Amino acid sequence: MSRHPNLTDGELLSLIGRVFHPLATDTGIAIVTDLPATRSDDNPDWQRRRELALDWARRLDGMSAELGFGTDFYLYQSVGFNNANLPPAAWPHRGERLPASAEYFDTVTAEPFESVFSAHSILIAPTEFSTTAPLKIAAARYGFRAATMPGFSTAMVDALKLDYLEVDRRVRRMKALLDRASSAYFRFETDAGAVMLELDLRHRLAHASSGVVKVPGTAGNLPSGEAYIVPYEGEINGDNSRSAGVLPVQLGDEVVTFRIEGNRAVAVESKGAASRQQAAYLAREPAYGNMAELGLGVLADFGVAPIGETLLDEKLGLHIAFGRSDHFGGQVGPDQFSSPEEAVHIDRVYLTETQPKVQIRSMVLEMPGGDTLPVMRDQRYAV
Repeated sequence: MSRHPNLTDGELLSLIGRVFHPLATDTGIAIVTDLPATRSDDNPDWQRRRELALDWARRLDGMSAELGFGTDFYLYQSVGFNNANLPPAAWPHRGERLPASAEYFDTVTAEPFESVFSAHSILIAPTEFSTTAPLKIAAARYGFRAATMPGFSTAMVDALKLDYLEVDRRVRRMKALLDRASSAYFRFETDAGAVMLELDLRHRLAHASSGVVKVPGTAGNLPSGEAYIVPYEGEINGDNSRSAGVLPVQLGDEVVTFRIEGNRAVAVESKGAASRQQAAYLAREPAYGNMAELGLGVLADFGVAPIGETLLDEKLGLHIAFGRSDHFGGQVGPDQFSSPEEAVHIDRVYLTETQPKVQIRSMVLEMPGGDTLPVMRDQRYAV
């Protein structure tokens, strides 16, 4: 691990204290990560993440006297999709070397995830594929608190050292604005011209994800720094969602434009290979088109730069997600996809570095009574 950035023992202990605020009733930490199904599925970042997770587990377990509880390390076979349901079981790892893939595990030694959840009050999940949705739901059921770290890389280590008290203050201000708002209006600029989008925020409360997960039964991303809200999905009889307009998303070199009606992407209006692929995906999985999240990240103001990983990049500024929303309090879950394994929650991050062909000209919140508040102007926050 010495060849890559890492936390010192003191920083690791401090991180646990800042994020989880350990309690006298805590029963232990479980660090949980996914393994590729076969060696051919692996990649260097994934391998380094597993090594980092094992290193943290060993060092934290060695500091059990300071913490007041021990740390266990678990591996499970990757489900291959972001925010899909977890498999039934995980393998406790107590050896010296990490297995290269799930092919090398004896299923007899596996422990049901229910047992892992029941035996540990703190979970940390640095994984290749996001576990945020299933762990939010499991945390509420079993009472643990979890930090999910999908796509975490050593390039994000410095983001774990931020002043999360100040991050928390800014995030909670953004949450308060989203809580009050009835709609969010966007004007995006692309090479093809300007497009407009309204997201209906009625009947919803926002969430604050600031990297502090101290309440039992909750889970959140780490690193973090965002306020987010599920747009109204029209579940109240006779009260349709007002979310409508056009949402542009740059995929590769192509800007794909989605027609939004009733809080769903119902068609792709652009032309090109990526547009055809997205249209086919929508036709196959209509629930993918759900506008599942409006997120406002704050970490860019702390000097954090995007690195090409959604876990960190979405915390820097505006992002809008497609698909599953039940883990955030919305109405769309795995049962609305063709199978639970196909359930996804995919964030589209609106930064100059991530979508240079899409510019945010304005974002305005409409408050009850008709007052408006400019939140973004020309890619930057105006509040």
